[in-house]
Amino acid sequence: MKKMIFALVAMLTMAISANAQKFGHVDTQSIMQNLPELTKVNGELQAIAQQYDNDIKAMQDELQRKMEEYDKNKATMSATAQQEQENALQEMYQKIQQTAQQNQQEFQKQQQEKMAPIQQKIMTAIQNVGKTGQYTYIFEQGAALYVGTGSKDVTAEVKAELNKLK
Repeated sequence: MKKMIFALVAMLTMAISANAQKFGHVDTQSIMQNLPELTKVNGELQAIAQQYDNDIKAMQDELQRKMEEYDKNKATMSATAQQEQENALQEMYQKIQQTAQQNQQEFQKQQQEKMAPIQQKIMTAIQNVGKTGQYTYIFEQGAALYVGTGSKDVTAEVKAELNKLK
């Protein structure tokens, strides 16, 4: 009977340890900030944003110039000419608004496209660390509501893995 209980306890202990799960957490923001690729992408995105800003500013300057010209000549214009000029100014204003919105959407698209390879590289490194370390789960550090002592910070391991992926 004792041997049977001992065997049962041994089997339960092995089953529990076989089902033991290993958890890790990672700070992808700190990893991303240290990547040289991010500096390059940020520079490219800043150049795109600056070009969009310059385009909008040029359009606004042109609108301002035409508004001043209209105000200066308004007294000598017929009612029909005034209406045509006001309509033209309104169309210019709407075009500026539309262009600004399109630029914002295009910028977001460019940002997603340029960041995707960096994010994929980080995910590959995390997956490699997870497989190598036999982790059940690796969580984003900021997303976990609680990180206990049973979770290992694998940020350094992911950084090392990224260096291998270069």
